[in-house]
Amino acid sequence: MDKSKAQVTEGIVSVIVNALLFAVKFWAGIVTGSIALVADAWHTLSDSLTSIFVIFAVKLSTRKADKEHPFGHGRWEQISSIFVAVVLGIIGYDFLRNSITKFNNRESAIFGTLAIIITVVSIAAKELLAQYAFYLARKTGNLVIRADAWHHRSDALSSIVVLVGILFSMFFGEKLWWIDSVLGMIIALMLFYASFEIIKEAITKLLGEEPDQSLVDKIHGEIKKIYGDDLHIHHIHLHNYVLHQEVTLHIRLDKNKTIEEGHKTATVIEETLEKQFNMTATVHVEPLL
Repeated sequence: MDKSKAQVTEGIVSVIVNALLFAVKFWAGIVTGSIALVADAWHTLSDSLTSIFVIFAVKLSTRKADKEHPFGHGRWEQISSIFVAVVLGIIGYDFLRNSITKFNNRESAIFGTLAIIITVVSIAAKELLAQYAFYLARKTGNLVIRADAWHHRSDALSSIVVLVGILFSMFFGEKLWWIDSVLGMIIALMLFYASFEIIKEAITKLLGEEPDQSLVDKIHGEIKKIYGDDLHIHHIHLHNYVLHQEVTLHIRLDKNKTIEEGHKTATVIEETLEKQFNMTATVHVEPLL
């Protein structure tokens, strides 16, 4: 599955679904007089705004390499995911702040039947949207889509808080006035954790990461098919530019071989890795002492 196409598709679907949910939630909030539903509606609209940014990020990340950026612009994917994660963290902070305020003021949630119906529909729609985005993220390895999926889930979680407040207020009244605030605090902490994980993964890729052991084993395997165990392969490093990857490695050759023979061996390895893994390889030759 093409990463860029999946990113645009997810972004467009997200914008359409969120725009419809915003309109329905906002209408329900006005009709019922529910401040919580109106606030939840604006939260949903914020998902549309970040999804628009996701689509815009595709245009940047898929630009071809140029003189200033010889390895392409693929790392805009990580930069974009950091942006979405920061938005996720801001939403979490807003949840936490509002929850603490409501707790201090001993506020409880009071809603009507229409609010229950709209909230249930919103939870189902947003979780389906999150699952769709997570599916695309697993298929493509796209960090931006994964970050946007967590953003969708944050909206579903906020709606769950509203729904729990509705149900508990219907059955227990003022006895559990604090439930809405406490659930809001818990969800805020979940959003902080999701934001942290997304940012950590993106920064790790930006700074450079150790190649996966399975990839290292595959590289060793392909080279051994040609030269057996004669080359003493070591110092394998991967440089990930998302849409373009480069691998560097060292090999040891008999010190009596000529420069031309060493160059030929390195070229064969580079061409093999390009063909098998679609990676640009650079091979450093050392004498076997």
